[in-house]
Amino acid sequence: MSDELNKTIDVRSGEELDVGLIDDLMKSHISGLTGDPEIRQFASGHSNLTYAIQYGSKRFVLRRPPFGTKPKSGHSMIREYKVMNGLKDAFSAVPDTYFYLSDEDSPLGAECYVMELVDGYKPEKTMPPSLQFSASDNRTLCENFFSKLIELHAVDYKAAGLGDFGKPEGYVERQITGWNGRFERARTDDVEDFQDVRDWLVEKMPETEVGHSVLHGDYRLDNVILCKSNPHEIAAVLDWEISALGDPLMDLGNTLAYWTQKGDPEFLLNTTMQPCLDDGMMTREEICDFYAEKTGLDLSKFSYYHVYGIFRNAAILQQIYYRYYHGQSQNKAFAGFGAFVNVLGNHARDLINKSDI
Repeated sequence: MSDELNKTIDVRSGEELDVGLIDDLMKSHISGLTGDPEIRQFASGHSNLTYAIQYGSKRFVLRRPPFGTKPKSGHSMIREYKVMNGLKDAFSAVPDTYFYLSDEDSPLGAECYVMELVDGYKPEKTMPPSLQFSASDNRTLCENFFSKLIELHAVDYKAAGLGDFGKPEGYVERQITGWNGRFERARTDDVEDFQDVRDWLVEKMPETEVGHSVLHGDYRLDNVILCKSNPHEIAAVLDWEISALGDPLMDLGNTLAYWTQKGDPEFLLNTTMQPCLDDGMMTREEICDFYAEKTGLDLSKFSYYHVYGIFRNAAILQQIYYRYYHGQSQNKAFAGFGAFVNVLGNHARDLINKSDI
């Protein structure tokens, strides 16, 4: 197997799993497993820990919260498991799930679940080199990537058994109010308050929502697996931990807040973590036109949702930076997050100034 497929590493120190315990756990819930498991770890993802469990040709993924964390929404395994389990017959790119265990029932001392390991390529900052994608290849991938998001947004969530997954009505207002408050509580003296941006998001809030859908919440190229036999196609969408029910344009806004393109601030271009800058990738305007054409939705005021996505990213980074600023984290990787927040805030301000809303 190419090392570009399902890349794993030796399990990080302090994040080891007991092989005997895992063996008992897997064999008690999945029939037909023989021998001892090989356990490796996926390097990406720190909000939740992800392990590859292999028995010969049979391969699985186990997800659990980080060691030492208390259960909270940001690490909720049941939320990921429930949405994937609900979508399995309604959405073509969700991994199969096998079992979930709560904190009380899990021998790991924390909730966990096991799902299918989908074989394929995982884009990161760049496309896997062996694919040698041309500009035309990238365009095809782009269209398939956003078609898959449209497919998700078209799912009848009630028919999929997800009617109780959350309260879709009022989602936009809850997000704006929530992220505004979280940003304010995490303020530090070296980061601007961006009160004008926050006021604009409140004042220009749409009076009605365009509809209600399953939202992924973090839909990016580095959160999908490309099909092994046809890497233009999306085989699986991963990392459902902040999925919700709400206005689909908020989901698209989050996605395009990560989608950089030529002309964006240099700092954002240099920190892009997905291959959206490669030749042939669609621009944000092209993506909006594509989405509008396929869904029939009016995206003439999409700048609102784009600014929201950028502000949400700024608030997320500010929460992390707050912990570093006050000495609650010693991770020096967070030292520059305050400057990053200022860049994002100014980027949002520039987009507001160019908006005709």
